Amino acid sequence: MKGLTLVSLCSIFFIFTPSDGADTIAVNQSIIDGETIVSAGSNFELGFFSPRSTRLRYVGIWYKFSSETLVWVANREAPLNDTSGVLQVTRKGILVLHNSTNVVLWSTNTSRVPQNPVAQLLDSGNLVIREANDTNEDDYLWDSFDYPGNTFLPGLKFGRNLITGLDRYLVSWKSTNDPSLGDSTTMLDPGGYPQIFIRVGENIVFRSGPWNGLKFSGMPNLKPNPIYTYEFVYNEKEIYYRYDLTDSSVVTRMLLTNDGILQRFTWTSSTRTWNLYLTAQMDNCDRYAVCGAYGICNIDNSPACACLDGFQPKSRQDWDSGDWSGGCVRKNESICRAGEGFQKVTSVKLPDTRTSSFNVTMDLEECRRVCLMNCSCTAYSTLNITDGTGCLLWFEDLLDIREYTETGQDFFIRLSASDLGMNSFILFS
Repeated sequence: MKGLTLVSLCSIFFIFTPSDGADTIAVNQSIIDGETIVSAGSNFELGFFSPRSTRLRYVGIWYKFSSETLVWVANREAPLNDTSGVLQVTRKGILVLHNSTNVVLWSTNTSRVPQNPVAQLLDSGNLVIREANDTNEDDYLWDSFDYPGNTFLPGLKFGRNLITGLDRYLVSWKSTNDPSLGDSTTMLDPGGYPQIFIRVGENIVFRSGPWNGLKFSGMPNLKPNPIYTYEFVYNEKEIYYRYDLTDSSVVTRMLLTNDGILQRFTWTSSTRTWNLYLTAQMDNCDRYAVCGAYGICNIDNSPACACLDGFQPKSRQDWDSGDWSGGCVRKNESICRAGEGFQKVTSVKLPDTRTSSFNVTMDLEECRRVCLMNCSCTAYSTLNITDGTGCLLWFEDLLDIREYTETGQDFFIRLSASDLGMNSFILFS
């Protein structure tokens, strides 16, 4: 054994520390400040750390090859003021962090009573609590991937368990030297048809657009690549997005900054540096609803904002001064009147789907008919562009649309007869 520590939670008993190179903490073991456990393949390490410019102590997980790159922090809101911290597993399968006076600063939870629990740091960076003889991930008592911090690692299910309500989302650090909860969050919003939002405080700063069978419609840089694969899962039990490495020798992570930027980095071992691979936000047109209702943004135009065909600025004075937030309004009212129809809007990021409804089995023609029958329906689109199936229907103002040169998706907007162009479907005569 590496050492001996005397700890008392309810009564006095002996606790041993794991041996060098161990990746688990058993009931009769603990981690004290200065000691660590390392995942079996030496990818990740868990122990105590202090951010730069502070003496406060936290329990965290970092890359073994880059100790300054923290990927998860346990006690974000309850740091230790000294090096007296002890991390141990109780017989009830609870991982507990306490100080020298046995004040519990942080702990996990479980709804099951285990027989022989252990905490293990996996090579994925996931810290799990499980039965010693059961490695099935579906049987974990608790795991850190269910409670991510500011980092999205491969294998993490970013999204919501629809049965338990567990929501896995990112919260930024307050600053580069302060891992407490920051102002930025990013989560998969299940409202309408699901999409990813980034918020700074209460304000939405970015929206991914809905999943279209290949990618999120507002993330054209999400495409097949030699580094990672990705998937979107939506069923009656869960909804999540995840990515997995195609080559274990390549290391990549996603990081949410406190100013609301979601970035992907890759590690270059020859220079021992993290290189920026991409960001979710590409340019000013990725600012949420920058052109207001029924506005469309094209970064190659000047000004970037324009109104969709059949619409005009709500306030011409504001629009001409560069304030597009008021958006656009219809030139002619369109409420199920004779001759109205749908006009095709091509190669765009689909509008905000929080006020949408959807059907996964309808084809585009059925979708058109359903929208036609409801005078509140403002637009429709195919749900899955890979096979042309599914139907998305919008019922309120259309927000956060941007135009792409090649990678966008089409949708059909309801217009009055006098506003219909060439690419239109007339509904009434």
